Amino acid sequence: MDDFPAGPASPRPRRPPLSVVIPVNNGGRDFGRCLRGLRDSSRSDYELVVVDDGSTDDTAGLAESSGARVIRNPARLGPAAARNLGAIAAESSLIFFLDADVAVHPDTIARAMARFEADPGLVGLFGSYDDSPAAPGLVSRFRNLLHHYVHQSGRFEDDIRPAHTFWTGCGMIRRDAFIEAGGFDPQLYRRPAIEDIELGYRLSRAGHRIVLARDVQATHLKRWTLAEMVRTDVLRRGVPWMLLMKRSRVVETDLNVSKAQRACVIATGLGLLAASGAFWLPWLLAALPLSVAAIVGINRDFYRFLARRRGVAFAVASTWVHMVYYCCCGASVVIAGAIWLVAKEPDLAGAPAPSGRRLDRAEGVAPTAPHPSKRRRRSPSR
Repeated sequence: MDDFPAGPASPRPRRPPLSVVIPVNNGGRDFGRCLRGLRDSSRSDYELVVVDDGSTDDTAGLAESSGARVIRNPARLGPAAARNLGAIAAESSLIFFLDADVAVHPDTIARAMARFEADPGLVGLFGSYDDSPAAPGLVSRFRNLLHHYVHQSGRFEDDIRPAHTFWTGCGMIRRDAFIEAGGFDPQLYRRPAIEDIELGYRLSRAGHRIVLARDVQATHLKRWTLAEMVRTDVLRRGVPWMLLMKRSRVVETDLNVSKAQRACVIATGLGLLAASGAFWLPWLLAALPLSVAAIVGINRDFYRFLARRRGVAFAVASTWVHMVYYCCCGASVVIAGAIWLVAKEPDLAGAPAPSGRRLDRAEGVAPTAPHPSKRRRRSPSR
């Protein structure tokens, strides 16, 4: 590559040690901030690959003006397929996936790369949003702070802890392992969903090691509305993740699906059920504040964190958004259970892609793995 000239004894240009891959559709101002964050990074020895996924604005021009190599999709294929195309085009042995509405800190890339340079056996690493979300408003700040808190919780040693999922908002992976695993599954996940989580499951089953790094952080620029939050938590994450767990036979106890969080979903459901019966039995209305008290009690450390970051008034106001979140979790369980019982179809139930497939360089999909709807249905005994 011209940007990385050859050394005195090298007949060819050196390859950069890292490829940053960003899928984007009509990125707008947030994408501009994303590119500026990369420009200000303490590590500049990377190639930037931007996959313009059917944009109708000047996203491609903005990326090219920042020195990116741009892959243009004439029609929108979705982030799974777009990231696959970017990974295939990447020339480095390490790939850093970054969302177009995320701005890295100056040390984000350096911290992640240091982990891989010190540990040849590490295959995947992801970080978290920081505790200073850019977008204003109660819902946006709550949603991003919740993500930060969850990803910063748990037992860490040297600021890392094991994980069996993956996250593409701010995640680094070895390219050869990604290609060998077949990349993301664009047939199951045509729209933004849990394609990164599903990939993490496959990599973990293959014996690869993935870690969550507490010191690798970036700023989320997205502005959330309540409607977008509900749609994302139910249709793009909750239901697909529940179906994936059923198909994979994984009993998930990490991140957003810990035992404590399941207890909060139950408490929310019982509180709303009791409140709905208050028309006939008014005394049942007392169950609602008890439900809120249970949620706050279980999440007391989280609410202390909110109070420290945004004040007591913000923490108190966040309780109703938190209950909406738990309602989304409960709805996801019900919807996924209904799909599982009625459909029993692998493509609807989020069947994990078979390991060992490789990405096709022409299209970014795995031609050796047929679409789940075309696979033969297994007998119930199996």
